[in-house]
Amino acid sequence: MNYPNVQKAAFLARPNRFVARVLLNGAEETVHVKNTGRCRELLTPGAAVWLTRSDKPNRKTAYDLIAVEKGGLLVNLDAQVPNHVFREWVETGAFLPNLTKIRPEYTHRDSRFDFCLEQGNRRHLVEVKGITLEEDGVARFPDAPTERGVKHINGLIAARQEGFDCTLCFVVQFSPVRWVEPNDRTHPAFGEALRRAAHAGVHILALSCAVTPDSLAVNRRVPVRLDGDQQR
Repeated sequence: MNYPNVQKAAFLARPNRFVARVLLNGAEETVHVKNTGRCRELLTPGAAVWLTRSDKPNRKTAYDLIAVEKGGLLVNLDAQVPNHVFREWVETGAFLPNLTKIRPEYTHRDSRFDFCLEQGNRRHLVEVKGITLEEDGVARFPDAPTERGVKHINGLIAARQEGFDCTLCFVVQFSPVRWVEPNDRTHPAFGEALRRAAHAGVHILALSCAVTPDSLAVNRRVPVRLDGDQQR
């Protein structure tokens, strides 16, 4: 995943979850934030941020905020990009061999999953979650309560019971990372659902990404810890 026309700026404030004010080339600019999460530990006054200029002339904001520096760690904030880099990674054959079709935005019963991967008559459902929250080298999800995330997990459990292969994939939007774990302090119900899913046979996968101001790409698998030292 590559971004065009990237420029560095300084974060000033975030009036609401959709926009931020930044200092760009000595002037204050209002920009679109491509992540509606809290990101409070990342978007702090004076933080270095990176913007990409939109090619749509009629937009209210000329730039999208796509990355931020946190103590020397570069974190991609684009909430739309995890699906993109996951698909790029899948297309290399690194996940499943002999795929015959990749179907995005796949609806099964009352859930819409990010992907249905087909191997002939076999279907593999995948839900992708991007992670931007880092604490002491550990990636945690979510950074805010997510009932939608719990619903997705329950949908994967139900599909697995019907015979589908199912995966929940965390895409960590920074590197290096020691491991991924559920953020039980913020949303214990998500962690409980994730453990139920693993017990039910849903595969829990985590991928870290190499990040630059203008690119993001999967670089390796990382461990997932669900209960203390337990890893999957």
